[in-house]
Amino acid sequence: MTADADRDPEIEPDEESLGSDEGRGRIRQLVEQELGEEWAQRFSAVWQRLDEWDLRHNISEGLRERKKRLTRQRISDVATAMFVARGYDNVKVSEIAEKVGVSEKTIYNYFPTKESLAYDDADQQLMRLAAAVRDRPAGSSPTAAVVGCLKQDMARFGAALGEGGLDFLPAFGRMMRETPALRAAWGEHRHTMVETLTAILADEAGVDPRDPEPISAARALVSLLELMFDAQMRHIGETTTAAELVAVVTADLDRAARLLDTGLWSFHLMVEGRKTKDQLRDAAIAAEQARQQVMSALRDAKAAFRRAHREIHELQRAAVQEKRQQAREAPRLRGRGRS
Repeated sequence: MTADADRDPEIEPDEESLGSDEGRGRIRQLVEQELGEEWAQRFSAVWQRLDEWDLRHNISEGLRERKKRLTRQRISDVATAMFVARGYDNVKVSEIAEKVGVSEKTIYNYFPTKESLAYDDADQQLMRLAAAVRDRPAGSSPTAAVVGCLKQDMARFGAALGEGGLDFLPAFGRMMRETPALRAAWGEHRHTMVETLTAILADEAGVDPRDPEPISAARALVSLLELMFDAQMRHIGETTTAAELVAVVTADLDRAARLLDTGLWSFHLMVEGRKTKDQLRDAAIAAEQARQQVMSALRDAKAAFRRAHREIHELQRAAVQEKRQQAREAPRLRGRGRS
C-alpha cells in the first residue's frame, strides 16, 4: 500500500507533514524567521524534550494520535512565536495558516479560537484536573489531588524547558497579562474550571451544586492553578535552572495547599462521611497541625520580607549618603578646577 493510499483523506498534505520529523525542521525554520536562530535552536531542544516526555508517559499512544498531537503542538508553537514577536493583536489566524502551510479551516479544527492557540494546553489541563479530583483515592482530599496534578504538570514543564527555555517565559507572561483578549479568555476558562469542579464536588457530597460549599471549594482549588502560573513569573528572575524553578513553584503550591486544607477539611469530612468521635478528633489534630505549618510558613515569609525591606532601606540610605557626600565635595572640586 502506498503512503498516499494510507493517508487520511481529511488531512491536508502539509498538515500530514507537520507531525513528522520533516515537520520539525520546517517549524524550526519558521520560528527562526520570527525570533532568530538562537531562539529557534532553543525551541527545537524544548520540542525534543517535550516529545520524549510525552512518549514516556503516553505509552499507549498510537502513531496517528502522536502525529495529531505533534501537529497541534507545532501549529501552536509557530503561533506563539508570531504572537510574541509581532504582538498578539497584530497576528491574524489566516497569517498563521499561511505561515505553516495549511488552510484556516485546519487551524480551527485543532483550535476553536485564536486565544486557544496561546492557551494550547488549557482544555487538556482541565480534563486532567477534573479526573484527578473525581478519581482520587478514598481518604485523599481534593486539595491533595489538585496539587498532585499540578506538580505533574510542573515536572513536565521543567523537563521540557531544560536549561535554555527560561528566558522566553517573561516575554510570554507579559503578552498574556497585557493582552485584553487573552485575559478575557482566561476568565472564561477559569469559569469553566470552577463549574466543572463544583459539579464533581457537589456530586460527591450529595449537595446542590448551587450551594456555597462546593462553589467556594472549587474556586479555592482553581486558585492553586493561578498561583502556579503567578509563581512561575515571580520566581523566574530568582532561579537559574528549570529544576530550581520547579522546586520553588512546587514549594509555593505546598504552602498554599496547607492553607486551603485548613479551611476545606470540614468539606472533605462531609464527602468522606466521617462521623465517629475518634475520626473527628483525628481530623481536628490534622487541622491543627496544618494550621501550625501555615503559621510557621507565614512567619518565615514575614521574616524574609522584613529582611528584604531592611536591605532596600539600607541601599537607599547609602545612596542618599553618597549623594550628600558628592554635594559636599562639589565646591572643593570646582575650586580646584579654577586654580
